[in-house]
Order: sequence, then C-alpha cells, then structure tokens
Amino acid sequence: MRFSRNWLADYVELDGEQLAALAERLTAAGLAVEGEEPLDGGGGGDVVLEIDVTTNRPDAMCHLGVAREAAVAFDRPLRPPRVEITAAAEPASARAQVVVESPELCPRFVALVIRGVAVGPSPRWLVERLEAIGQRSINNVVDVTNYVLWAAGQPLHAYDLARLAGARLVARRARPGESVVTLDGETRALDPEVLVIADRERPVGIAGVMGGRDSEVTETTRDVLLEAAHFDPLTVRRGAKKLGMHTDASHRFERGADPEACLWAARWAASLIVEVAGGEILAGALDVSHPRPEWPPQVTIEQRAVEAFGGLPVAPEEIERILQGLGFALAAAPAPDGGRGWRVSAPSWRYYDFANPYPADVYEEILRHVGFDRLPATLPAIGPPDAPERPEHRLRRILADHLAACGFAEAIDFAFLDRRRDAAYPSLYGERPARALANPLSDRYAVMRRSLLPDLVASARYNLRRGASAVRLFEIGHVFAADAAGEEHPCAIPGTPASEMETVGLVAGGALGTPWERQLTLDFYDLKGVVESLAEAAGVGLELRPQAVARLVAGASAEIVRRDDPRTVVGFIGELDEEDLPLRLYVAELATRALLAPGEDLAVALPPRLPGIIVDSTLSHPLAVTWREIAERIEAERAPELVRFELKDRYTGKGVAPGMVNTTITFHYHAGDRSLTQEEVNARHAALYAALERRFGRRHEAEG
Repeated sequence: MRFSRNWLADYVELDGEQLAALAERLTAAGLAVEGEEPLDGGGGGDVVLEIDVTTNRPDAMCHLGVAREAAVAFDRPLRPPRVEITAAAEPASARAQVVVESPELCPRFVALVIRGVAVGPSPRWLVERLEAIGQRSINNVVDVTNYVLWAAGQPLHAYDLARLAGARLVARRARPGESVVTLDGETRALDPEVLVIADRERPVGIAGVMGGRDSEVTETTRDVLLEAAHFDPLTVRRGAKKLGMHTDASHRFERGADPEACLWAARWAASLIVEVAGGEILAGALDVSHPRPEWPPQVTIEQRAVEAFGGLPVAPEEIERILQGLGFALAAAPAPDGGRGWRVSAPSWRYYDFANPYPADVYEEILRHVGFDRLPATLPAIGPPDAPERPEHRLRRILADHLAACGFAEAIDFAFLDRRRDAAYPSLYGERPARALANPLSDRYAVMRRSLLPDLVASARYNLRRGASAVRLFEIGHVFAADAAGEEHPCAIPGTPASEMETVGLVAGGALGTPWERQLTLDFYDLKGVVESLAEAAGVGLELRPQAVARLVAGASAEIVRRDDPRTVVGFIGELDEEDLPLRLYVAELATRALLAPGEDLAVALPPRLPGIIVDSTLSHPLAVTWREIAERIEAERAPELVRFELKDRYTGKGVAPGMVNTTITFHYHAGDRSLTQEEVNARHAALYAALERRFGRRHEAEG
C-alpha cells in the first residue's frame, strides 16, 4: 500500500532526521516498508512509502493507523483530526430513512444528509493527497469519501438522495433474479449470498464492495446521503469473490474494519464535504446499531511476565507508554509477586485481532516497539518432557531409526492421489473403496491413499530413471478407506474412524556396490530379512505365509501375521507385478500397530560365564517342507538346555535325491550355572532329532 509522508505528518510530527529512520522503525514494528518514491513536481517535496500491511492489521491500512505506529516509535503525540460540524435545524430523519433487515450481516449503519452541495472539481490540496497514493480525482464529494477511507480506514459511499426511491437505504440480502449496474459499468447478477444496499425498489450497491451507477453523485446532485456502515467480513469476502470484484472498500471490510468508526468518520467526511462543496448538514444521524459480543475483552498482564517472555527488562513506564500510545486502555491490577500489573482493554480498531486475546498477544504489541532486535539471542532452556513418550511415538521412532540403519531412506508423500494409481496397488483394506475428497485440487488428488506403495514406487522409478543403481525407500504414514459399517480393521487407530490406520511401507530393488565390492542384487529375501529384523527391533513375532496378493507376482508374495494372532493379516510382501519397471522391485507394507508390543520392560540377560556346546546337524527332507514347519517342530520338542538354533545352509544337487533338500541347522546348548557334558548334549540332541526324523525325513550324523 502507498502512504504519503506529508499526509502522515498531518497526524504526527516528522522532521528530517526522523524521516530517515521512519522506514526502519516502521519495518521493525511489523509494517514492512518495501520502497520509497520521491514525488516530482506539485507534491510539496512529498515521498511515498510502499508498505506491506499484513492481513491481521486492517487498522494500519490508513494514514492515521500508520501515524499511530510512528508516534509510538518516536515517542511523539498523535494528532488525530478534530471534527466539528454545525448542523441545520431540520433533522435528517425528515429527509431519509435507514433500515437494516440483516443485522447479523450489518451490525452498524450510519447515514448523514448534506443538503445543497455544489458538485465540481476538488481543491488542489485534496487532489494532491489522492494522486500521491495513486488515486484518481473524480469530484469533490466522491474525493472526500476516498480521502477519509485512506486517512482513517473507514469506507464510505455518497448517494444522490434524489435518485433513491423512497429516500431510503435498506441493508438486506439480494433477492433471486436481482441485478445491479455498479460504478464500473458492469451488470452484476445477484443472489441471496450477496449483501446489498437497496432503496425502496431495487439494489443500489453491493454492501462493502461498490456502489451502483443509478445512484452515484454527479454534477447535477444537490442533496447527498452519506453512508458509513460496518459489514460482516465473511459476507463481504464471499460476495466479492462470487462477483469477481476487489476494491479498496472490500479489502478493508474483508479483514475487519473498525466497528466504532462509522459515526466519527461520517461526521468528518460530512464536514469536509461542506468545506469543499458547500451545503449544510441536517441535524442528527440516521444510526442503526445492533448488540454485538461484549466489548472490549480484557486480559491481565504483569511486568515480570512481559520481561520473562521477551528475555529483557522493560520498565513499567515503557509498557504504559507503548500500550496507551497504541490505543489500549489500562487499569491497575494486582500482581501475585507484588510487582506491577495491568488490566488491558483493546481499542475498537483492533476489534478482530483482539476478539479473544491472550497475554502473549499484548506482549507482542509491547515487544515490537521495544524492538525485536534488542531481544537477546539465547537458546531456550530445554526442560524435561511434559509427559512420558507414548508407545506409538516410541514405536515410530524405533522403526524409522532401524530402517535408516538398514540403509533405507525415508520418504514423505501427499496423503491423496488419483483413482487409477490407487487401484493399481495392493492395500491392507483389500477391495474396500477409497475415500473420495469432496473438493479435490485436481483429478490427480481425487482420493485419500489406501496404501503407501503408489508414491513409494513412483519415487523409486524417479531415482532409477536418473541413474540410481538401487533404491531402498520407506515411509511411515496414515492410509484411509471409505467408511463401511461393521468392517472395523483390527489395526485401526484408536479414537479415529475405522477407515484410518498407520502403516510402514517399503520398496527395494537394484544392485548395491560394484563387482569388485561383491555386488549384491536385492531380492525378496533381502526385504523379508528387513521386515523380520523390524519385528525383532519392535519386540514382536511375525510370520510370513505364502499367499497370492493382488498386483504382486504369483509365487513371490506372502501375507504377514503376528504369531500370537495368526488369523489377522497385518501386512504383505512380494515382488511388484508391473511390466514397465526398469528392474525388479520388491515391496512390503505393514500396519504399525501390529508391531506394538505389550508394555513390558526389557529383560537384560548376562552372557554365560561357562562355555556351551554347539552342534551342527543336517536333515534330508522333501522340498515342500518349509523352514517354518521345521522351526515350529524344534520349538515343540526343544530341551531346556537348547538356548537357540538357526538355519545354517540348504543344499540340493549331487548326492541328494530328486525332490529332496539337505538342511543344516546349528544348535546352541547351555546349562547356565554349570558346564554340560558331551554325553548330556548327545542324549538331548538325539531325542530332538528322532522327532524331526519321524516327522520330516532321515537324519545325517550330527557333528559336535
């Protein structure tokens, strides 16, 4: 926004030395001065400041608001305009009427009648003020309304009273089929979402946006009805957006104008109209107001709290000077520590950003004029956490750390995608449909994701096509599905709809290293090992069961279950079945709640002091027998001294009968508090292997 330095100087003293620092001080206070433009000729040596006024500061979208900030910054008194009018004997109510049919949309409506004006060119001072900030002079009456808007921030509109049917103004919703020709010559089709100003017969303006051409002030106008109203910000924003309009008035009303400025601004504008166009102001104002929430809201602050918040000392006199200079009302309030405290009430021009104030809001007002650059650059104290770490958060941290240690890079993607990609990948929700977005940004983001895999695979493709020899990616995030009665997933997040759960997705493929470095080509078993180590890190037991999974290669996929609940599928793993992949990709997805172990403390086992005995044995059995079956049988038959066992090798080839495989297993025996003898181990191992031989096949000799 453009602001004139000479215009600001009408309200606060600005000498040459202070002008040099004006931009810096305003920027430090939150009104960023982005440029300065000296005006050539006719501007009285004026300089225009280009200021970025944020949306929460409609009070600073006028010269008086910026001057108020400058007055506080330089500790100078503010000189607001003095309004004095001499009214005629005839009351305004005898010539015009104001009606508000929608008080929730127009809580305040003020109108004044100025009789006998002579519409013509504006005086030089008024033209220079408006042209300095890029405004075009129209005529003396209209220029006054624009002048007051840019001076005090209150939009106004002047009507030709003779062109208003019934000499009345009505604030109401538009009726179906109505339209109005606005001042820019455009015909605007209206509907009940738009608030209009109407006369007895038709709309004559769009409330808070723009007036109508049929009632504008022209050279033939003699009597003026001057409007100064307050409109609901959301209603103005919706109406302006629907009609594709944006004006100086709507810019301020949308952000929240001063609800108490209507009468004062109307009186000031009326006195200026009489000054530049003649005429007289009829007695009294047509003022329709409606109750609104209790104002002003109050908040209590303390000097020591301000200092603790900012980290530097602030004198109570400085606190009072800044807040009172900004228009806040202060009343003494007791402080618990015996220091200074105040009960603070916000001014009406901060109505919207202080509707529900917190002490920190007031602290910020103080500190931005104390100077943010004065705040000490110190790190905040890091105290203990407010509460113990939740199991879900701890698990997420463990999973991310473990996968990173396994060489996987974390990916973070959007939670929505297009329907085609969503349907192309498996999901823990099975064939349950996706949850559609009511108002998607585009068709590419039409549904919430049912799986993490679509974006993970897309990221893998992106990297592989740009020269990566291998990819290992993971993501931990939420997945969704359409609501379905009676289909609550066992891994749904508690406290959320049954159609939402958290999963961890993985994708891997390609070759790691070079031939010289013993290059490793990632396959199904590498990803399987990562999933199993993930379960071990989380402290739970998982099992993989061969199972056809949609959109994964047949014979190279499995479903994942927990050992303590084998009926519930909590994940899947397999090779991706896509023809256009640059290489084989292996994917897995697992519900994180399946990895949530019961809240038990970890037990620490000291390493044994005495040596144990290790036995390797080879069992010949049919190829159809899985390692899981063998491991389950060993668990069922294990002796107390068998502390662990693991698969060492599998061999098929010369010396092995067709359809058979030799599986070598390593057994670790230990008694804990004593040394085992070879005879003891042989006896226990023979009994175990006899059971394996009976169940699966024949035994080779054990080696101890």
